[in-house]
Amino acid sequence: MLHHQKVRFKADRRARRVRKKVNGTPERPRLSVHRTLAHLYAQVIDDMAGRTLAAASTTEKEFRAKVKYGGNVKAASAIGQLVAERARAKGVTKVVFDRGGFQYHGRVKAVAEAARKAGLQF
Repeated sequence: MLHHQKVRFKADRRARRVRKKVNGTPERPRLSVHRTLAHLYAQVIDDMAGRTLAAASTTEKEFRAKVKYGGNVKAASAIGQLVAERARAKGVTKVVFDRGGFQYHGRVKAVAEAARKAGLQF
């Protein structure tokens, strides 16, 4: 097993362990974060209905026009703010944070802090 495969395997195990306890409801959906080396994705999900209420990603055409590279903390902060604005537009103010098996550090932390600053409570 290659090193990056082993790291991803461990992250998948952490994500499954977290998801046993963290579920999104209509009143308090789940803010899920996924990161890759070059990009970042955030979604607000109602797990009961199986619907994504709001999403933001560094791969979006409008976002890439503003921010050149999606794999840094600056881009992560912008994604956190954008997903929070879109969620608030749908009437969501409280969420539960799902770090997706990634450490709460760096880009994942930047998304969370920017979303809090933009008005989401968690």
